[in-house]
Amino acid sequence: MKLLYLDSFAGISGDMFLGALLDLGISEDMLRRELSKLQLPGYQISSRRVIKQNISATKFDVIEEHPPSPRLRKTGEHRSYSDIVAMIEKRALSSGVKERAQRVFRRIGEAEAKIHGIPLEKVHFHEIGAVDSIVDIVGACIAVEALGVDEIQASPPRLGSGFVETAHGRFPVPAPATLELLKGIPVQSSPDTVELVTPTGAALLAEFCAKFGPMPAMSIEKIGYGAGSRDLDKAPNVLRAVLGVASIASTRSADETDAVAVIETNIDDMNPQLFGDVMERLLEAGALEVFLTPVQMKKNRPGTLLTVLCERNRVDALAELLLTDTTSFGVRVHEAQRRKLARKIVTVKTRFGDIEVKVGRLGGKVVTRSPEFDSCQQAAARFHIGVKDVYTEAARVAGETV
Repeated sequence: MKLLYLDSFAGISGDMFLGALLDLGISEDMLRRELSKLQLPGYQISSRRVIKQNISATKFDVIEEHPPSPRLRKTGEHRSYSDIVAMIEKRALSSGVKERAQRVFRRIGEAEAKIHGIPLEKVHFHEIGAVDSIVDIVGACIAVEALGVDEIQASPPRLGSGFVETAHGRFPVPAPATLELLKGIPVQSSPDTVELVTPTGAALLAEFCAKFGPMPAMSIEKIGYGAGSRDLDKAPNVLRAVLGVASIASTRSADETDAVAVIETNIDDMNPQLFGDVMERLLEAGALEVFLTPVQMKKNRPGTLLTVLCERNRVDALAELLLTDTTSFGVRVHEAQRRKLARKIVTVKTRFGDIEVKVGRLGGKVVTRSPEFDSCQQAAARFHIGVKDVYTEAARVAGETV
């Protein structure tokens, strides 16, 4: 599987993304030719070699022939979401580029609509509606298609800090739209008092990247560096793009690998009767799994390790529930990579009626069949027999038919 890994240790923007892909070998002439299909007047694209803290990188630029003043861009120049989507649809771009570019603009439009409390159709872009941003987004979609990768992954991006001036005023970094676009994506803080992830960069990450984390096992073929416009104190302002072939371990389907958050807390002073209620409330609030482990704590006191598995976006709510509904004074949170079977519930016909069976597959091959206990229990009650007999029969039928 051909894989592209984006190492966003210094953030990401549209021009950094395109610079990195050009550095990997995407043809600037091809990019220029495809972008001309947009029929946007008054701009040129260029790329050049620059040095960022001793790192040679490609700087991509969109040069407007008659650029508006910063004040005009913030107050007067804008295009609506509907205008941009309609423009892309009418152009002679490939269907893949059209669909991806429209999805990127939709992500940005939905973020703006939520922030400002207006319908998507009424969203007007200021900075994102400018010529350079449109070129960055559509150009990124063209370059990704030309690269021909099967999957894109990325590191959690560093966000920067401080404040940024936008068309809607002065906001803390990351800007509201950027933060909304990064929902569900792991991020990292940074001491740099600049905006490292732009709304365009956030939208490209959200659209293109299937996974976020450390670099996967892969055979590296090419490395590209796309330069940003910043000069940072402690790191080169570049996006590193690593192109290669994923190892067997990295080609597993999304059904077989994922990441979950693990929340843990040790408790030695709570009425044991309360654990059942806490477990039920955690599961109702979105926990994937909750379990208890006996532990021996300081002062040789017996205690309980309460562990919660959940999606990353549920961490805050579940951690708060633990802190308010138990006697814990603190919780630990970390991320865990899971290797799991792709699973599906099927119904098999047995002499005791229809029984649900969970089927697990690895690499598309069935490796386990497990009758659902509740389904077996209900059938056993109907026939006034032991659950074991129904379970054994369901497992036999599933082994022969599934």
